[in-house]
Amino acid sequence: MSSPHDLGLPVPSPLAARSAVAVRGVALDLPEDTGTVDLGVSIPLHRPGGAGPSADGHVLVDGLKTTIPINPASPYRLRDGRLVRTGPDGGVTDLGVAVDTVARPAFYDLTTADGVPYEKIARLHGDDVLATTVVQTCVRYGEQDRCRFCAIEQSVDSGTTVAVKTPDQLAEVAAAAVRLDGVTQMVLTTGTSNGRDRGARHLARCVRAIKAAVPSLPIQVQCEPPAPSDLAALQVLKDAGADAVGIHVESLDDAVRARWMPGKATVPLGQYRLAWDESVRLFGPNAVSTYLIVGLGEDPDELVAGAAELVDRGVYPFVVPYRPIPGTLAFADGDPAPDPELLAEVTARVAKVLQAAGMRGADQAAGCAACGACSALSAAGG
Repeated sequence: MSSPHDLGLPVPSPLAARSAVAVRGVALDLPEDTGTVDLGVSIPLHRPGGAGPSADGHVLVDGLKTTIPINPASPYRLRDGRLVRTGPDGGVTDLGVAVDTVARPAFYDLTTADGVPYEKIARLHGDDVLATTVVQTCVRYGEQDRCRFCAIEQSVDSGTTVAVKTPDQLAEVAAAAVRLDGVTQMVLTTGTSNGRDRGARHLARCVRAIKAAVPSLPIQVQCEPPAPSDLAALQVLKDAGADAVGIHVESLDDAVRARWMPGKATVPLGQYRLAWDESVRLFGPNAVSTYLIVGLGEDPDELVAGAAELVDRGVYPFVVPYRPIPGTLAFADGDPAPDPELLAEVTARVAKVLQAAGMRGADQAAGCAACGACSALSAAGG
């Protein structure tokens, strides 16, 4: 196997490597005796589908949590603990990046007191983050309203999860995940409800139960911004014991929002700003975050400027690539993932803004930015 140095090629930066595999994924070698891929052997911790990182394997790239799409057409592979690239001539180049897989957690083998497998209640992300969608349905999932990149109800349809997780179930699973697998933080997200609180009060009930069982476990909650007449729902989350909050806008461009998120686009950006500002008041700066997705057609300069506006508000802009996930409207339409170089450029620019403000995802108590697996920001110092 050749290395970049052997071939006189530049060694890719950690950011370039993370961006490349985040977009193009990795192919898995076929065992000679079967001719089929056994994900459990190649990447023990993986997720087949759902609202968040889907059809992905969870690994550590140079020690950083990383979710990598599984893509048979990718030139990248994991081999002997390294990230390698295959060339058109069949040659294999070691890219100078160490990759460690994450073992299947022990808590997956347990069942709740009411008979539900723990794995259907919450899942391990990275090597120490417990994550779940507490309500796996969404009022915006009708075809005219659905976010085009989302497959939140797919995992319910496939039987890999249950539609609603109860506070008692979540507390039971969280306690076991901490005890058996060393989980250090938890993320609770939810599909949007019809209520003015957009599901925040059910999240609060879940947080309260989990904190009663595992008081030291930091928890991030994620939901749409509550209605302006019900911003008090954010105080309810704080009082329940939540440590951080994610209110995800995905894009600050209204034309992009209308195309990609027609249901969520009916919520004005002003309502997001109200919710962000109230959340920063309650939880503090760098304890509030939002997703910004690269690859939806937003002008890169405007995306970076929008990220800078968020940082000024004390909100962490978690920059991630659009990923074509089977079961989504965008995947069916053939919308491609962004160019890896564009992702790396935008990520690097946003990381500089974060560094100038002294904001790091790793400094957050819990949440997507604290985990960092779905973004290359951690590789760029953000």
